[in-house]
Order: sequence, then C-alpha cells, then structure tokens
Amino acid sequence: MSNKNIIWFDKLGMQDVKLVGGKNASLGEMICNLSKAGIRVPKGFATTAQAFRDFMQQKGLADKIELTLRDLDVSDVEALADAGATIRDWILQTKFPADLKQELTDFYRKMTANRQNVSVAVRSSATAEDLPEASFAGQQESYLNVKGITNLLAAIKSVFASLYNNRAIAYRVHHGFAHDQVAVSVGVQYMVRSDIGSSGVAFSLDTESGFTDVVFITAAFGLGETVVQGEVNPDEYYLYKPNLATKKFAVLRKNLGTKAIKMIYSNRKRLAAGLTRTVACRMVDRRRFVLSDQELHELARYIVIIEKHYGMPMDVEWAKDGEDGKLYIVQARPETVKSRTNKQVITQYQLKRRGKVISSGRSIGQMIGQGTARVLQNISEMGKIAAGEVLVTEMTDPDWEPIMKKAAAIVTNRGGRTCHAAIVARELGIPAIVGCGDANSKIQDGEAITVSCAEGETGFVYQGLLNYSCKEFNIKTMPKLPTKIMLNVANPDQAFSFSAIPNHGVGLARMEFIINNMIGIHPNAALNFNSLSHSVRSRINTKIAGYNDPVNFYVEKLREGIATIAAAFYPKPVIVRMSDFKTNEYANLLGGKDYEPQEENPMIGFRGASRYTHKNFEKCFALECKAVKQVREKLDLTNVEVMIPFVRTVDEIKAVVKILAKYGLKRGVNGLRIIMMCEVPSNAILAEEFLEHVDGFSIGSNDLTQLTLGLDRDSDIVASLFDERDAAVKFFLSRAIKACNKLKKYIGICGQAPSDYPELAAWLLQQKIGSISLNPDSVIKTWLFIASAKYTLRD
Repeated sequence: MSNKNIIWFDKLGMQDVKLVGGKNASLGEMICNLSKAGIRVPKGFATTAQAFRDFMQQKGLADKIELTLRDLDVSDVEALADAGATIRDWILQTKFPADLKQELTDFYRKMTANRQNVSVAVRSSATAEDLPEASFAGQQESYLNVKGITNLLAAIKSVFASLYNNRAIAYRVHHGFAHDQVAVSVGVQYMVRSDIGSSGVAFSLDTESGFTDVVFITAAFGLGETVVQGEVNPDEYYLYKPNLATKKFAVLRKNLGTKAIKMIYSNRKRLAAGLTRTVACRMVDRRRFVLSDQELHELARYIVIIEKHYGMPMDVEWAKDGEDGKLYIVQARPETVKSRTNKQVITQYQLKRRGKVISSGRSIGQMIGQGTARVLQNISEMGKIAAGEVLVTEMTDPDWEPIMKKAAAIVTNRGGRTCHAAIVARELGIPAIVGCGDANSKIQDGEAITVSCAEGETGFVYQGLLNYSCKEFNIKTMPKLPTKIMLNVANPDQAFSFSAIPNHGVGLARMEFIINNMIGIHPNAALNFNSLSHSVRSRINTKIAGYNDPVNFYVEKLREGIATIAAAFYPKPVIVRMSDFKTNEYANLLGGKDYEPQEENPMIGFRGASRYTHKNFEKCFALECKAVKQVREKLDLTNVEVMIPFVRTVDEIKAVVKILAKYGLKRGVNGLRIIMMCEVPSNAILAEEFLEHVDGFSIGSNDLTQLTLGLDRDSDIVASLFDERDAAVKFFLSRAIKACNKLKKYIGICGQAPSDYPELAAWLLQQKIGSISLNPDSVIKTWLFIASAKYTLRD
C-alpha cells in the first residue's frame, strides 16, 4: 500500500519528523528501538504531512487561509478569534480526497480486525512540533475513545482544523513560523484503558530547578487530559537516577494530590456529543497514592531509558491500563525550557519583606512578578487583560495562550506542576502559582498584588506591590577561597535549586523544618495515636492520607525530606541536625500540648541533647534515627552526617552517642561522622574533652552569643545587645577552632553570623575555620567579600 498518505508507527523514526511531525516520529522511534528494553508503546498509524497538504489544496483552501492570515494582528484577540473560527469552519466543510478517505478506512479496519470494542486516540503532530527551540505541545486538539470509521474521519478533520486554533495561530507568529510551512500529521493509536486506570506526565529532570539527577512524575486517576490541562491536582513523585541505575530503592519523596476528578469514557456514540466525561473521584481514591513504589521504579526506569536513547531531557506522557495493569508510554518529546537554561548563570529573586498573604499554591518558576490582578472567569473575558497585569483564573488551556504572553504572572485555582499554565509560564519565563483553590474568590479584580515563587514549593500571592531584588551571578567567575563554603538548608523543596549555588555541601540541614512543615505532628502523638482525643485523631488522619499509620507517616516524611537534600548535594557532605525544637515550638504541633511542659525560658530548657536521653522523648528520637538510617542504608545516601545540638556536658554527649548506636547510627560505621554543635560556652571551654566522642564541631553562633552574653535572643528589650562580633564571643569561637584544628577534627560554623556579617566570615578565615555554612541568599555576597585581596589569608 502506498505510504504517501498513511504510515504505520513501526515504520517510522526520528528521521521522519518532516513527514509525520515530532510526536508521531517519536512514537515510531520508541516502538522500533525501545520495545526490546521493555517499554510498551501503543501501536497505530500516522497520516503524513503530504496528506494534509493535499487536503488543503482542495478548492483553493490554502490560498484563502494565507490571504486571511497575511495581515492579521494576533494581539487583537477579537480579530484573531474571528479569523480562526472562519478558517476552521472552511476546513470542516471540506471533504477528504477520495484516496485518503479510502486509505484511512483500510488502515482502521486492519487495526480493529479480530478485536472487540476497539477505541483509539486521535492526536495531532505538527511538523514543526517539539523542536529544541520551541514546543508546540497542546497547540492542536486530541480526541480520545474514538470508535467507528465515521467518528475517526470526523476526529481527523477536526485535528486538521485545530492547526488554526487561535492559540496555534498566535504561537506560530510569536515564534517566527510561517503558517504555510507548518503541516499537521494525525496519529491514530490504540487507547490504553487509563479511564479505569491512571495516567500522568513525567520529566527526566526537575521542572523547576533543572536538576538532572531525578525523574519527576505526576499521576492521577483516569485519562491523562485532566493532568495535562491542569484540571486536577495530581500526585507528585521524585526518584533518584543514580539509585535507578544500581537498582536500589530510588523514591526520594511523594506528595499526595487532591485528585478531585477524573476523566473516563462517555457512553455517547458520536464525536460531536463528546466521547469522554469528567466525574468525581471517590474519596478512598483521593486519599491514596496512584502508583505503588514498584510501579514508580518501573516507570522511572522507562523515562531514564528514553532520555538516554534521545540524548536529551524528555517530557513523557504515560498511562496505566486498568484492564491488564501494565504501564505504557503514549508520548515523548524533548523538554524545552530547563534543558536550555544557562546553568552557569544563577538568578536569585528575594523579597525585601513579606506582606499579607491573600492566596497560595504550587510555585512555578522561582521568580517574583507583580502588577494589577485581572480576575477572569472564562476565556470570553480575555480582552480585559492588559500587558503587565497578573492573570488570575480557574485554569488555563491552550486557548488562553494569546493573553498569557501579556501577563506579568499567572495564578490559577487548579492544576499541578505539569499542567498547561505551569508549562507555558516556564516557557514564557514568568512566575505562576497553580492549584490555589481560592484565588478567584480571595483576589480582587483590579488590586495590586505580588506573586512570589522564590520561597520554595509553596508560592504566595501578597497584597500590594512589595519590594524585591533580582540579581544574576556567573558562577564561572567565582574566585577560589582558602576555606569551604557550605549551605544552611531548611526547606527540601529548595534543595535542588540551592545545589546549583557554588558550595562544598550542606553545613546545616534543619530537621525541625521538615517536622514542622512536612509532618506537623508531635512525635509522641504519632506514637500514642490511640490515646489522643477524637478531634486530634481526626486531624491527624486527614494529614497522614496515603500512609499506613502516624508513625509510618512520621518516619517516611522525615526520610523524604532528608533524602531530598542529601540527593541534591551528593556526594558532598550533608550535615543533618537532629531536632532542636524548644518546648513552646513542639507544643504547636498536632497533639503537642499533651506532651510538652510549660517553661518560662524555653531557650535554655528542654531542648536538644537533653531530650534524646530523656525517658519521655527517647522513643521520639528513635523515629529520627530510623529515618536517617533509612536514608543512609535504604537509599545509600551515605553523605548524610549527624549533628547533635545543644549539648551541655561531656556525659550528655557520651550518652547520646550510645543511643545513636543503639538505633543503628554507630559512629564510624559506613563512614558515619557525628558532629556536635558548639553553642554552649562549656563546649568551647572543654573542647578537647567533648571532641573525644565526636568527629568535630559546628559552631552555632546564635546560641553561643546568647549564652556568652547572658541574654535571651527572643527578647526585644535586649535585642540591641546581641552581637556575634563581641570580643567574648570571638574568644570562644577562636578557642573551639584551635581545639579542632589541633586534633584534626571537622570545624565549621553554621550560625547566622557569617551570613549577616561578611567581615566576621573574613575573621573566621584568619582563625583557620574549616568551613563556613551560609544562608543560600548570602553565599555570593559573602564569597566575593572574603575573596577580596584585603581579606585573603597570607601564606
């Protein structure tokens, strides 16, 4: 049979992009080359670009379209809509050439022969699609659950017409593609029964930071359109590529999505009536993860194989068949945003001050934008937004793209990090917050707002136009230093981004941030769940959805947070400080008030090492040890080191080291180092005695200053006296540094002081400090300051 009009997928490869477009060429490439590696790709056929061009030559259709678009101003949204509607109607009224119609009928009959109740997906594949310099993904229409030749022919013609959707017309103009140079191929592919299974999108890198050592997967129940179009907040998963390569456990973290709805097959028979429908997800499904750990590993390995074959970061759509339980790859295209980012240049956005939070959701873009909020209820209001305003709406789809280009930022009620709004925002280089849930009701049309995506996984919409800074640094030009610069990292959500900052590892990873933000439950409440009040149990049950029980949730979330930071910086050391909550802070966790005493001065009360050895807390500490042990052994992230805070006496550190060993964290085993915070004057005074039992000191300048000067750093009254540069504080700093260097032990500082006072950082170099751990936003400034000739150490 002639291949002028139609070709089977298994006869295609990436050499055929001009023939059948990027999407269909990629499907053929995978079927031909990756099936032996176990990757399942549904089979089918593609119409050729020539078939489309022959169709467009009928009755002078192509010439009429060219004339209509020649002088069109795509920024005039009304004129664009009128032109697009006219052209699409012309195409729908045009008949197929007789030979194309016959070939479509013959190919479809071969696909459906000897099969019962076959349904197919009908998707577009533009010949300029998925090029490295532009992504045409989502510009044209797709039709799912298509049955029968009549519906197939109607769907194919509708795909042809969708080449002239408003968004597609505008996109080609903005990216410099001539309309008549872009043709559309149509892929006809067996449907995977994800309507009774699940589906989603996966990337072979982190979509926010560009970090390449992870696979990022999103998942929801039902057909994948809800995830792609941002109608659902999906589950999110990160898997660590080095562990996938060695077949070790690779799941770094999991986030449970709300998954409020799913798309399934409709019972309707005609394309015009709609072949799919959206229904509510059962609550039991909303409260469980879509994919098992086994399925995550299988799918992530597929993504790595695909990336390796193509030799570039990839954006992949997958589906799980609810009938056979197997995973399938239904699309694969190059990732076109983060893979093109100049990794030598670091751009840091930072708010000067925070304001009143109006709404929040998932942050996209690690930037800050601001302007007048324009709250649009639907696409018909698109003419209301002006350039530089902030688009606020329920969700976006490709029809919104002509106005998204105008926006300073985008805020949506629905969607996850792989939804349409997120993808377009990244491509446009503007911040977006998706999945807010309440943006339309909380943000007032016409009010001035600031959209901040520079604070981690959660993005915040602030009232007013807040001051912020934006600085660019070229890391290639960073001078060498006579010491190691490490980072203080609290938030695992920012770890991948922070790893791009010049560094020698993490000098302080704060476990209490993970407990407070990712867990929110007092460890004793988790351990004694059945004895809690009904209301507290109910709140905890809501929080632990997707996990077996509160203890499992507590340990898993701790492990996830620590592992994310460790993977981001591997193989550089990551010093994890065990929990250092004060009683008032622990009391604020769910169930905490039942287990915490009231203290007049929690700063010098029941905290740090004294907790770990106490009969009322040792079992809680055991949970922390279990999580760290899993990170080091299950995930093989042996760069994790343990730090013990607020040790008062030598006997206390001896007891803590013994307890650590009891729970599987024995000093020296598998290279484990135990570091002690040096933050109580006794630590510096008896430095040699303390150092007999640990592998070094990390100076906590905040508490050391507080206790040296005898003031409460939480007190506003004496705050003006708090100064880490005081001579008495520097005496203890110098004493601790000299003791560690004499004994050849690790010596670093992780307190706030070097971040606030670059001149103190320079003084610490003169004392021969081994490492300085800084807040990420102060690294570049401090690095450049202490590298200046005035402060460089003499030989």
